[in-house]
Amino acid sequence: MNDQTFSLQPFPSKKSLPNLKIVGNIARNGNKLAIRYMLEGDLKEIALAKPTGGIAPLSNTPSRKHELWKDTCFELFFGIKDCQRYWEFNLSPAGHWNVYHFDTYRQGMQEETAFTILPFSVQNQADGLALVLEADLNKIVSAVQEIEVAITTVIKHRDGEVTYWALTHQGAEADFHLRDSFIVEL
Repeated sequence: MNDQTFSLQPFPSKKSLPNLKIVGNIARNGNKLAIRYMLEGDLKEIALAKPTGGIAPLSNTPSRKHELWKDTCFELFFGIKDCQRYWEFNLSPAGHWNVYHFDTYRQGMQEETAFTILPFSVQNQADGLALVLEADLNKIVSAVQEIEVAITTVIKHRDGEVTYWALTHQGAEADFHLRDSFIVEL
């Protein structure tokens, strides 16, 4: 098992940001990928679809939805080492999700049909919000293939401002698709 902790950084901005922290851990055991995000801080400043108590998402019918990145959204990008194709996972605190497949940098975007459901949990905690995903990657990659991962989050603030959080920001603008930012190896 390869278990690593992470801490995301906001893309540099001249605007003052709410006091937030996004940390977590990611692991790959065989071909099972587990990631846990923890969003801590002044959550009342964030436009956040919160789960209703415990683990149940706000939506009673979580489903695959497009353009989740326009609101607060936890994201995960990964590609096979030495291969241009990659996948983007989008996870909404409301329980909605999507997975996309790309042939190369921002090209050939298609919904990844290998996933028909993507169960994950969202929990309100005393010190923040936790989101946990466990995904079986056998549907899209082999257990022997090394993967490179970018862990990201889009935060939409109550005033409509959007900030972009990642392990590293390699471009002049926030761009989660840059392969140079896929820095976690599993």
